[in-house]
Amino acid sequence: MPLMTMRALFLSALFLLPFAAPSAQDYFPPSDAKGGWREAKDAAAARKVAAVDVRRLEQAFDYARRSSQHGGLLVVRHGYLVYERYYGKGNRNANPTMASVGKAFVSVAAGIMLDERKADFPEGLDQKVFTQKYLPQALPLDDAAKAEINLGQLLSMAAGFRGEGSNPGFVNNIPSPLPALAKPVQPGLDQDMTALRTPLWTAPGGGYSYASSSPHVASMVVRNITGKEVRDYLDEKLGQPLGFGQWGWQNRVGQNALPHNPGGGGVAVHATDALRFGYLLLHKGAWAGKQILSSGYVDKLSHPSPYQKHAPYSLSFENNADGHVAGAPKDAYFKSGGGGFGIYVIPSLDMVIYKMAGNDTQYDPAATGLKQDYPYDGSRDQWKAEPHTQFSDGPIGVDDGVRRVLEMVSAAVIP
Repeated sequence: MPLMTMRALFLSALFLLPFAAPSAQDYFPPSDAKGGWREAKDAAAARKVAAVDVRRLEQAFDYARRSSQHGGLLVVRHGYLVYERYYGKGNRNANPTMASVGKAFVSVAAGIMLDERKADFPEGLDQKVFTQKYLPQALPLDDAAKAEINLGQLLSMAAGFRGEGSNPGFVNNIPSPLPALAKPVQPGLDQDMTALRTPLWTAPGGGYSYASSSPHVASMVVRNITGKEVRDYLDEKLGQPLGFGQWGWQNRVGQNALPHNPGGGGVAVHATDALRFGYLLLHKGAWAGKQILSSGYVDKLSHPSPYQKHAPYSLSFENNADGHVAGAPKDAYFKSGGGGFGIYVIPSLDMVIYKMAGNDTQYDPAATGLKQDYPYDGSRDQWKAEPHTQFSDGPIGVDDGVRRVLEMVSAAVIP
């Protein structure tokens, strides 16, 4: 048989072979500009490739829609985008400020920095950072006890900083009243000094209190050591390798411009890129053959932490190892944000979830300076929160909504 005829027969047979999509272990989505996530186009496909019941995901979406003015729900399982639906100003290309979800991005920035700058952090997360090298802005210290604060404690709400608002402290998972301040917080401090001068309510490591000043101080360490704002550092190390679209960080509050990225919150990424962030963690920090974040750091942020023994909060992520989210797997971990946002990773289900949420203020492009160009029909302008249940007049709480969606999406997996 002529050589060309044999070659033609071989190529014909090759193209007749069944196509096998890459496994979830080998698959990493290109950027949206280059095709984006592979998708299960309908309920039957979602059941076939990901063993997910879309009817249950619709129930989770309906619940989420009751919990915030704007938002959406996106679910990836086995590397397939099996659900994507929005309401109000929620949109794949929206860049709302995701409030405290930004704390998780600061944590990842710190993890990348620790791996890249090992010589600068010989003690790793145990490194005490209220020193000339890491936080020269903090000197002289307003409280000698702050000299004992290490980076792991800053990222785990264990630095001893007093939480904002009416937020209580916790000792061994039991609410503990915050003591009265010995002296009032000094007014008129700038963004960095306000965080650095946050009063201690307990000794470093002595309790849990949700204080946004704590991750902001961690972001200052990133800025001082790398010479870059946390957003710029992450764009180089994470955003570009993962193929993020337009993204940024809140840079003003009302009429006031912020000189630095607030480490306590304000990251603004596209919905499908929030999934990419979670998918990176699901793959232990690896992306398309490159280790973006060390697997050891991912283990630390996803499991109970030696830095925070008083609450299920590890390096800026809430973990479910104690089963406090009863309807979700115990290996689930997530980060919530004001307005109802949530990014979730569930390794045992090979799943990543993004609960988009927020209000008009969070979708205002003035907060980030990012251009927003997508349609909105005004349908949620007069939205008001519905009662939590028929027995309660109160709206769905932010944390309740985030945790309930985790339970409902987990229940959509077909055994």
